[in-house]
Amino acid sequence: MTSATSLFYPVEADLRLLTENLKQLVSARHPILYAAAEYLFGTEGKRLRPAIVLLLSRATHPNQEITASHRRLAEITEMIHTASLVHDDVVDESALRRGMPTVHSSFGNRVAVLAGDFLFAQSSWYLANLDNLAVVKLLSQVIMDLAEGEIQQGLNRFDTRLSLEAYLKKSYYKTASLMANSAKAAGVLSDVSPEMSDNLYRYGRHVGLAFQIVDDILDFTASTEVLGKPAGSDLQSGNLTAPVLYAMEDNPYLEVLIEKEFTEPEDLEKAIALVRDSQGIERSRELAAHHAHQAAACLAGLPPTESRQTLIDLTDYVLSRLY
Repeated sequence: MTSATSLFYPVEADLRLLTENLKQLVSARHPILYAAAEYLFGTEGKRLRPAIVLLLSRATHPNQEITASHRRLAEITEMIHTASLVHDDVVDESALRRGMPTVHSSFGNRVAVLAGDFLFAQSSWYLANLDNLAVVKLLSQVIMDLAEGEIQQGLNRFDTRLSLEAYLKKSYYKTASLMANSAKAAGVLSDVSPEMSDNLYRYGRHVGLAFQIVDDILDFTASTEVLGKPAGSDLQSGNLTAPVLYAMEDNPYLEVLIEKEFTEPEDLEKAIALVRDSQGIERSRELAAHHAHQAAACLAGLPPTESRQTLIDLTDYVLSRLY
């Protein structure tokens, strides 16, 4: 399987520069958060979201150059993403993230909440300084969507009446909105046509949904070591994802276990087994593949460049994580 690191080689140097800039941006004004910043931006993440911004910047800008504004947009995108992860881990009481202790596990809830708040504030400040109202509106919408997604997820815990449409809407808010709106913002900074700008938004939306669906499948098919967190943790917390929603159609007893909120010690293991034995995982794979293929089609109007090809290859990479 192609790794994200090798896939993003056209912007590899740009991503290294981004990581160093992020550490400096966060720690320069608030030394007390330096340790948290080192931890957040020093860990080896995929850097998927800023990579999309940087690749689209090269794919849409004359001479495939990345301007200072594009670089700052990529940094803002990663700041917003990281801030949302820090807050999500506090809300979900997650002990691990990518196999490493979460910020609140290492530094306590107080520092974690402050670090997340600070990153959101910093991203808003740097966003305003881009002096581009259209981009400000796009990324401000993302911050609202992240909050809306977290609220919806909290309200729908263990709710077996949840529809697939509601699941996809929540997935858009929590994952795809940032990819969609930052992709569109990259196009806005490159002064692309309104039609192309909308296509870039749809690319990010479809990639984001495919990525989230694949993550939700891996919660049942991957090992704890691969996930970096306990397998089945979403289901245990009452977060019903595509594999579960499809599996409930095959076996109504799964609904009973979920509505009981796994009160008996063996209930969770039974529920996980029912999902794995159903058509839920295969149907979810098909759903993820649909969105990945839709994403690739959205790039048809871009000139043929290495960056465009990498963005198309990214849609295959998202699906390849399943195998």
